[in-house]
Amino acid sequence: MKRKHIILIIALIAILITGFSSMFILDETQQAIVTQFGRPVGEARTEPGLNFKTPFIQKVQYFDKRYLKWDGDPNQVPTRDKKFIFVDTYSRWQITDPLQFFMRLRDEHSGQSRLDDILDGETRNAVASHDLLELIRSTNRSPEIYVDYLEDMEKLEDISVGRAKIEEMVLERANERTQDLGIRILDFRFKRINYVDEVRENVYDRMISERNRIADRFRSEGEGKAREIEGDKERDLAEIRSEAIRESEIIRGKADALATSIYADAYNKNATSRDLYSFLRSMESLEKSFDEKTSLILSTDSELYKYLKSSD
Repeated sequence: MKRKHIILIIALIAILITGFSSMFILDETQQAIVTQFGRPVGEARTEPGLNFKTPFIQKVQYFDKRYLKWDGDPNQVPTRDKKFIFVDTYSRWQITDPLQFFMRLRDEHSGQSRLDDILDGETRNAVASHDLLELIRSTNRSPEIYVDYLEDMEKLEDISVGRAKIEEMVLERANERTQDLGIRILDFRFKRINYVDEVRENVYDRMISERNRIADRFRSEGEGKAREIEGDKERDLAEIRSEAIRESEIIRGKADALATSIYADAYNKNATSRDLYSFLRSMESLEKSFDEKTSLILSTDSELYKYLKSSD
């Protein structure tokens, strides 16, 4: 290969390398600034597409254009009414001015650290400036009563600010402190609010006591209703038993009257029938009065003796 061909190839490669190093591409999720010897050059590049820079000398710093998340660490904070709670928060933020952001914070990691200071501080100030009731409620609505045993519970106290308004206050004050950082906080929310362990145990004890009180009320009402049902049952049984006895006595009286009438009719038909009736009645009396071990002494004028003698 001739020398001039080699030189031509080397020159072509150098041109390609120089050309590629002078171009960079931004997609829809990115924005960037160009730096030269560590200092920004020109305006921020925010539009997607092909961009150019001075090769080898200038470098590109990329930043995310999308919404970024900030997740705060749970902190123990006292409220205005001296109740210690754990507060866990989260937020969404965006880099709105890449050039200012680079000059003040350099990268996203530094931005997250700066937000830790700002949002955690404003959260502590907001919690310490309001009662716990204001932090957990947003409106002065009346509780809906679904069951009767809740009707005697205490009504909710009125609030003047509320959780949603406190979140807006934290967001507004935090954005005031980030105006010169090239970022904007889009949203701030309390993710979780909970008592510290010592206070939580006391709350649980009060909840258990309240539920036990409701259970005792149910139990008392149930026992009263059971006694009422038991009394109604005994009264109904007594009425049924009394009515049954009355009916049985009426039936028995009617049966005895009918039997007596039948016996009287049979006795009055003729002497033979009367004698037979007297004999049967005497035998029934004898059978019911004595057994095989009974000794009997009869006089000669006894009715039983007369029947026994006539049977010989």
